Amino acid sequence: MIRENLEAITERIEKARKKSPYGQDVNLIAVSKTHPVSDIREAYALGVRDFGENKVQELCEKYDQLPSDIRWHLIGHLQRNKVKNVIGKAYLIHSVDSLRLAEEIERQAAKKDITVNILIEVNISHEESKFGIDKTEIMELVNAVNNMEHVNFRGLMTIAPFTDAPETTRYIFRELKNLSIDIKGANPDNNECVLSMGMSGDFEVAIEEGADFVRIGTSIFGERIYK
Repeated sequence: MIRENLEAITERIEKARKKSPYGQDVNLIAVSKTHPVSDIREAYALGVRDFGENKVQELCEKYDQLPSDIRWHLIGHLQRNKVKNVIGKAYLIHSVDSLRLAEEIERQAAKKDITVNILIEVNISHEESKFGIDKTEIMELVNAVNNMEHVNFRGLMTIAPFTDAPETTRYIFRELKNLSIDIKGANPDNNECVLSMGMSGDFEVAIEEGADFVRIGTSIFGERIYK
């Protein structure tokens, strides 16, 4: 099942990429949260190297059991008291949503003398149930992070509302892309600003609007497994 699903998703990603005016490379993050290590091994054997987890504990448990060349993405909300556990394990933290969290990442990374790659999570849709900062706060946080020695700002992340009509979420992805253009314009010395946006139900629209990372779980592994 995973092989067939991956083949279908890869084909859909490429079709959407060709429709995008930005010509970007699109990186698939296989969201493996709640799925067993055996599923990850199967996807790994098929060439997947980027995997996403929501919880620090689950990421750490799987990190110790799987090949070292896997790039782990922490895509769920990160509490400050869990930062020390994920430092050095996560290739990219997608969910930085406050200065205090960024400062804690800086502190813990400094202890290990490493640099941590982060994305700033933006709540474009203003849903109370979602984490992320308001778009009006982005530039201030980006500037603060850019002054940190052990935290590397790489871009933005957002989660669109769940819907059966993905076209209705297009404005969210377009707005995040426009924000990334503003950030690059304001930071000519560091003009990288990748976008993590789009999941199983809306990734094609997200790619058309400039997504660099798409986070796909259900369409690869099936429905989540909860204990």
